[in-house]
Amino acid sequence: MQKIIQAAFEAGKEIMKIYKTDFEIEFKEDESPLTMADQRSHEIIKEALQKNYPDIPILSEEGKHLPYNERKRWNEFWLVDPIDGTKEFIKKNGEFTVNIALIRNGKPVMGVVYAPALDTLYAAQEGKGAFKITNAWNAEAKKAIKLPLQESEANLAKVVASRSHMSEETKAYINELKKEYGKVETISAGSSLKLCLIAEGKADYYPRYAPTMEWDTGAGQAIVELSGGTVNIAEEQKPLVYNKEVLKNPWFLARRAD
Repeated sequence: MQKIIQAAFEAGKEIMKIYKTDFEIEFKEDESPLTMADQRSHEIIKEALQKNYPDIPILSEEGKHLPYNERKRWNEFWLVDPIDGTKEFIKKNGEFTVNIALIRNGKPVMGVVYAPALDTLYAAQEGKGAFKITNAWNAEAKKAIKLPLQESEANLAKVVASRSHMSEETKAYINELKKEYGKVETISAGSSLKLCLIAEGKADYYPRYAPTMEWDTGAGQAIVELSGGTVNIAEEQKPLVYNKEVLKNPWFLARRAD
């Protein structure tokens, strides 16, 4: 875990150097934005993972995506999003993260989410639970706080929604919660910080009825699940799984445990 956290820190340091400049923006084939920071973060994380874990393959948003015929043999792999929330990075609102997850047999068993502009780290490992560290770059391990930090409030549903991707289906789900609870508080956030708010207990529901890819959710799902929450396919009691033939996720609902 410490080696993965260090890789996220080093990537975050390089990201922040670029964040403070007037960087150029490119666009990929799917019209999603790409910056030099995405690419530098990818290279730093890839180098660290290959050095420390040469036998574990890597699936990164900015790396080479092998065909399913090759990937399907993977029992274990690293799932990386060098910058989750590139739109937030471009807006310079600080709500972007570095995501690194270890996937084993389709399930996230370790996750690190680092928000370099906020210097806040979330980390989780199977058998150890989930934790948050503020002032993370200079923090000592003993300052890690176990998640969740707070319990749900009676007669109030706190819903976290995407700052950049609020769909009509998400709005409809929030309206249904209003009928059930009477009062709903909506919290906006970018990137995988939305999943981390569920893990903290600061939000009760995160309905994601809009597209995401596996690297968007792997690390955050580990943190939610290892804090006692769930990240299930919408309308089903089955968790999101990884290394699918198609890397796009179905719609999902993250929530605190009942």
